[in-house]
Amino acid sequence: MQNPPGILYVVATPIGNLADMVPRAVTVLQKVSLIACEDTRHSARLLQQFSIDTPCVAYHDHSNEQRLEKILARLQEGDDVALISDAGTPLVSDPGFRLVRRAREDGVQVVPVPGACAFVAALSAAGLPSDRFIFEGFLPPKTGARQKHLQSLAAETRTLIFYEAPHRVLDCLQDMAAVWGAEREVVVARELSKTFETIYGAPLVDLIPWMEADSNQQRGEFVLLVKGAEAAESELDAKVTETMRVLLAELPVKQAAAIGAKLTGMRKNELYQWALSQQ
Repeated sequence: MQNPPGILYVVATPIGNLADMVPRAVTVLQKVSLIACEDTRHSARLLQQFSIDTPCVAYHDHSNEQRLEKILARLQEGDDVALISDAGTPLVSDPGFRLVRRAREDGVQVVPVPGACAFVAALSAAGLPSDRFIFEGFLPPKTGARQKHLQSLAAETRTLIFYEAPHRVLDCLQDMAAVWGAEREVVVARELSKTFETIYGAPLVDLIPWMEADSNQQRGEFVLLVKGAEAAESELDAKVTETMRVLLAELPVKQAAAIGAKLTGMRKNELYQWALSQQ
């Protein structure tokens, strides 16, 4: 008679401070038969710290199908397996989606072990509205694609949350200013739970010079939190509406809003948000 499948544990680990490791995570990692790590070398220090000698295997989004099948086979043989990433909660801009999906399709129980998550920690301390938010992960690395994606979010009224790499963070903030305007409020959360943790918020017109003036603020791991756009008025004056519709028929949204503001005396940003809501 075949053994029932094992359990796949999705285990959150600290994002910087090892003291944030939760006791349940330690227990699970000690008792499972195998740990699937994003990078076994990176995870070695964490496992050593908590006297975890469970065998490890590398697994990430670029792992081949053979590696995935081997982990699934262990689960089907009745072995419990834990999935961890380099830091934080797996699958939150980290590897693991394919493994979790296949495990569930194969009838394997998937159990989350909650713990640290960088964007949740940043949101809790940012001072921005947290009742409604949208997590976008990493933006496209190239300027053109990044600005296009930011443009698609211009009318989003929820707090926006992004991860960003240190070598791109300044370019990213500059693109936000170019697309959304320099007055948009952004909070930079850097190196959370680590020695040089920084949480600093300001309009982009002030935030960008602050970061440019201190190269240390361009290092580390970043969460960027952006205040959502002001809700657009659902209705405009009939004459203004007609003017904007004529302009939008011939011009891009940004240009139409700028000219519309000059013709009607209304605020450019209000017309811009209204135009986006009509698309």
